[in-house]
Amino acid sequence: MDPLAELDARVTECAACPRLVAWREEVGRVKRAAFADWTYWARPVPGFGPPDASLLIVGLAPAAHGGNRTGRMFTGDRSGDVLYGALYEVGLASRPVAESVDDGLTLRGVRVTSPVHCAPPENKPTPGERDTCRPWLVRELEVLAPRLRSVVLLGAFGWQAALPAFAAAGWRLPRPLPKFAHGARVTLERAAPPEAGSGPDAPGPVTLYGCFHVSQRNTFTGRLTPGMLKDVLRRAASEADIPPYARA
Repeated sequence: MDPLAELDARVTECAACPRLVAWREEVGRVKRAAFADWTYWARPVPGFGPPDASLLIVGLAPAAHGGNRTGRMFTGDRSGDVLYGALYEVGLASRPVAESVDDGLTLRGVRVTSPVHCAPPENKPTPGERDTCRPWLVRELEVLAPRLRSVVLLGAFGWQAALPAFAAAGWRLPRPLPKFAHGARVTLERAAPPEAGSGPDAPGPVTLYGCFHVSQRNTFTGRLTPGMLKDVLRRAASEADIPPYARA
């Protein structure tokens, strides 16, 4: 099994946070009326995307009746509709809507993940739950590091949760720590000395892009528009050397 597939398999078996375990399973039992015929995933949701991704998207993702139901990041809810719709428009996704794990959706050069892999009550994980889940993100960054060149961090929570993970995975954080803002751009250099690794497979700098989260609150109020999201994705894709894609 390749390292990323092994990581994803391990993530789905995590039961480290009792409150999140109880919540995700309770939601899976009670369900929402509109999804009464679904068998909910009701487990931690792994990252989604190809193992050679050079662009990573990180944001609080597993909604109770979205990813917690379908088993895939940002799949089955309105936040996902916004994110995957924009990814499709800029040529990074094969279809504009994410409905289920067997809907045929694929990503091009992009992986999507979350700093917390379980659906939290009221979409608010505690600081302890965030920190307990961090080693999964650290390991994901370590596996992706040789090819990773840019990261879109959705929302202040995603930004703040990810910075310590980058430090633990071998990148140097500037001081003072950069603050989240939509459109923020920060390049992190590798902390390891040059003699620790070189060549085409050696990890290099990574550029972080701040973006408002694709939550309903932000998209319904116009705080985040499709144009704003697509602009960030295009800049991040260019930084990651993902060539533009022209549909026939």
